[in-house]
Amino acid sequence: MEGQENGQATVVVADDVKRVYGEGDTAVNALRGVSVRIAAGRLTAVMGPSGSGKSTLMHILAGLDKPTSGSVQVGGTEITSLGDDDLTKLRRRHIGFIFQFFNLLPMLTARDNVLLPLTIAGEKVEPAYFDELVARVGLADRLTHRPAELSGGQQQRVAIARALVSRPTVIFADEPTGNLDSRTSGEILQLMRGSVDEYGQTTVMVTHDAKAAAMADRVLYLADGEIVKETGRTDQHEILQIIDSLDLQ
Repeated sequence: MEGQENGQATVVVADDVKRVYGEGDTAVNALRGVSVRIAAGRLTAVMGPSGSGKSTLMHILAGLDKPTSGSVQVGGTEITSLGDDDLTKLRRRHIGFIFQFFNLLPMLTARDNVLLPLTIAGEKVEPAYFDELVARVGLADRLTHRPAELSGGQQQRVAIARALVSRPTVIFADEPTGNLDSRTSGEILQLMRGSVDEYGQTTVMVTHDAKAAAMADRVLYLADGEIVKETGRTDQHEILQIIDSLDLQ
């Protein structure tokens, strides 16, 4: 854990993070000095229009990209100065990912895809936890199926279980419902909300969907590489009003 913010433990801390792509007249300021603390055991949504910097922020917080300046700590470790090997080890230990396009390995069964983070780390799964996890995400009768034999919603359930199986410090979800129909999206959002409420799983979700953001405990609004507003848990209607008032379409 890394300190406290308003009485809550924080697991990810970013201070004055800037990210510039390119140089000179063609330079793009993707992030312009973002500072944020991610509270443990909470679901934080990051919203903003295309080009606002939300995916860049997530990639930097997750150690997938390095900031041009500023600092990022995950689980109390400063990650911006780590070499590739140490960064890989830290991500393996502390970070889980859920992507819009699932990123499953097509030659592996659902079971093997779920267990992949532990397999790579050379660790064993706790059988009772694995059984509980696959039952919770609704995969108990799909474990021998390969991704091509699963629906989009089932593939995302595999991805969620894969992210949860190693009990990471924080999960980063990048538009997790962006490739799903509305009904399946609702089911996936309920699963993610449940992982926070029942497992205490800290989660950061990048989304453009007000319905998804309404599931979060906290919503950060980005525009032009800066956090321009922050709210607590907010309903979908109010989120849409905020987006409109800030001209974040």
